[in-house]
Amino acid sequence: MIEAQNLTKLFDGYAALDQVSCTIPDGCIYGMVGSNGAGKSTFLRVLTGIYKADGGCVTIDGQPTWENPALKQQMMFVPDELYFLPAANLLRMKDFYKNLFPTFDEQRFHQLVEAFGLPAKKPIGTFSKGMKRQAAILLALSARPRILLFDETFDGLDPMMRKLVKSLICNDVAERNATAIITSHSLRELEDTCDRLVLLHKGDVVLQSEVTDLKTGVSKVQAAFGYEYSIKLFDDLDLVSFSKSGSVANIIVRGEREEIQSKILAKNPLLYEVLPMTLEEVFLYEMTAMGYDFSQVLEELSHD
Repeated sequence: MIEAQNLTKLFDGYAALDQVSCTIPDGCIYGMVGSNGAGKSTFLRVLTGIYKADGGCVTIDGQPTWENPALKQQMMFVPDELYFLPAANLLRMKDFYKNLFPTFDEQRFHQLVEAFGLPAKKPIGTFSKGMKRQAAILLALSARPRILLFDETFDGLDPMMRKLVKSLICNDVAERNATAIITSHSLRELEDTCDRLVLLHKGDVVLQSEVTDLKTGVSKVQAAFGYEYSIKLFDDLDLVSFSKSGSVANIIVRGEREEIQSKILAKNPLLYEVLPMTLEEVFLYEMTAMGYDFSQVLEELSHD
């Protein structure tokens, strides 16, 4: 289990991480969402021991990761800015990683080279941006680490390749009880992959939750009534948002869907419908209820 407690990292007085606390269980795909500068990459670099924390701590099974070579051998970090040995091809990089990671699986490596369709003997420096990203991902997966760390994993990948990478990560986590942490500035990119999501903003954790809890714990309901009413009609519900257009009420409400339906149907509506919600909408309403201006955060994400 990965545990961060009041984790703080400063750069020239600027808090890239400001007392961040989170728990990441084994066998979990953990998504970190935030705009550029939110602290996602810094968190991964502190976790892997590249940076030393200025406050708080991060541990794996109770052991600190800073200056801990044994733990580092259990982690594979694919950064946003990729690096390969000068003039190296995939076969040379394979030999390099085999010396670093005792768990490196050469058979798996060759299977993934074939699956990705990459030229193993061609210098990686001649690859396109997307091909370099694929090369880094297949090397990471071939190492069979206990913890996989991907920073902006899907950047530069076409839709089919994104689907393949997501499938490979999910299979690795399911088969080996591995843990994957994936950062992105796009909620849509992660909502169909991650078990748990955390939103970072300006170095702070704004919201974190199980994805299933986010999607099932909040409902968007549209109901019409043949009589006059106000928001007080829904006093028995945990409303997040309420708006009215003529006889139609549009509400966002927390709670079990069956209980919500029972209470609204008891008010004799002419129309009752539960509408689908995107994860982005769930974050929007939850953060608004907490007093945050998520529209500003979304604007920053959209410009990254």
